[in-house]
Amino acid sequence: MVRPASHIESTRHVPDEMPRFESLVHMLQCAVEESPERLAIVCGEDRLSYRELGQAAAGLASRLAELGVAGSRVAILMPNSVEHVVAFFAAMAAHAQAAPANPFFTARELSKVMAGMDAAVLVCISSTREMADKMASELGIPHVIDMHDEEWSVASCIGHGTGGLQPGQMPAYDDLALLIYTGGTTGTPKGVNHHHRTLMWSILLHCAVWPVDIGHEVILNVAPLFHIWGLGYGVVVSVYSQGTFVLIPRFDAAQVLRAIDDYQVTIFGGGPAPIYAGLVNSDVAKDVDFSSLKYCLSGGAPCSEDLHRRWEKLTGCPISEGWGMSEGAPFCVNSAHVVHKLLSVGPPVPETEIEIVDLESGTTVLPMGEPGEIRARGPQIMSGYRNSPEETAHALRDGWMHTGDIGFIDEDGYVHIVDRKKDMVIVGGYNVYPREIDELLFAHPKIREATTVGRPHERLGEVLVAFVVLDNGEILDEEQCLSYCRENLVKYKRPVAIRFLEELPRTAANKIDKISLRKAATQIDVSD
Repeated sequence: MVRPASHIESTRHVPDEMPRFESLVHMLQCAVEESPERLAIVCGEDRLSYRELGQAAAGLASRLAELGVAGSRVAILMPNSVEHVVAFFAAMAAHAQAAPANPFFTARELSKVMAGMDAAVLVCISSTREMADKMASELGIPHVIDMHDEEWSVASCIGHGTGGLQPGQMPAYDDLALLIYTGGTTGTPKGVNHHHRTLMWSILLHCAVWPVDIGHEVILNVAPLFHIWGLGYGVVVSVYSQGTFVLIPRFDAAQVLRAIDDYQVTIFGGGPAPIYAGLVNSDVAKDVDFSSLKYCLSGGAPCSEDLHRRWEKLTGCPISEGWGMSEGAPFCVNSAHVVHKLLSVGPPVPETEIEIVDLESGTTVLPMGEPGEIRARGPQIMSGYRNSPEETAHALRDGWMHTGDIGFIDEDGYVHIVDRKKDMVIVGGYNVYPREIDELLFAHPKIREATTVGRPHERLGEVLVAFVVLDNGEILDEEQCLSYCRENLVKYKRPVAIRFLEELPRTAANKIDKISLRKAATQIDVSD
């Protein structure tokens, strides 16, 4: 019997009644006009209404325009803050491309990112001023703006923009809007170009599958605003919904839990699994009223089956996992319209096609259920990587975005992510997907977190090494853990070594830092 091909095209479409905008600045202007006094952002003690956000963006945009930023990039180097949101909209209203960068990078890491940015202005706050000045001097950026200086403060920007956003500050649909950098977990970060068109489609697709009640949502997102999830499902979906965006400067479990309770959060954009794990393990969780939650959203790193169950038991609200990337988000989600499947990222979002292709050529569509590289096609996909024509040509082929993720499509049209293409390990000629081993380790009652990587091996080509974090107070040794694997895995899938850590290393985007773990694995003796 010939199995059907791994191709699925969403049969759903974005509802006609959903508001559409020419640009993200037009979207902000609509929120200002329709909900001027509604609280737009709260971050610690800082608060802005939509009227104030519009005025601040307009005021800063007019001053950026005087510096000649149109058609260039405005680099944003600051942690999660009200200032970051103002700078993001102001850059676009000044007809420039907003370019957020990771404020926690070292100078060496940051210079790699910003060297190809060619920014006309760098916007910072006091905590990042020293690094901003260093980057400006090194890279020849002509202007540095510190929004903690009185003359550039949010209050000062509001004063310069009392008339609100002007017709001349409205970008066009096909203007470049955002330059956002990939997480860099598989190599050097790449600058992803997005137009207002692709970002507007991203918003429409998000809100088509996770519907919002215009003017009534309270959205909490803990992801950094230099990351596509924090920016995309934090800032822009909040403004689209004319909701209140509760912004957490940096993840703190107790602070997040209290904010859910204090602000009666309706949508929690939690993000990757470690965020949810930190919350369910917090002593504060038992005192929180979760009844306001409609959606709890996840992406970036998979949640284990056990974590799904623990979170739903705690809150009464399931985790809805989705899948996308800086180059295009979302692609697939467990939405409000479908039956959720644990460990699946759901079916494609509207207007989107998904195929599973062979790993070698990336052109042969594989049979249903067979794992291969996932490629996606839809209106939310980037136009390309900045100054990287070869990388762009490799990723974008015949209209398809080749994602580098390995997965399969099941008989119901749900997509399952198995691993990253570069994470796949070949042990003695067998393809091994580390996530399968991770899921087994997650299921052990004494293990809180685990991840598995490959390391070179003279005889087998590669072997597996697992890194494990135990639950507080639990005791487990390497031999016990290896015995558990022997009982549950075929020989070529078993780790040859297990190392116990206090915590797994993570990137700034809170993903497990597999590059550093692969380096650590090479130092472990795995001789036969």
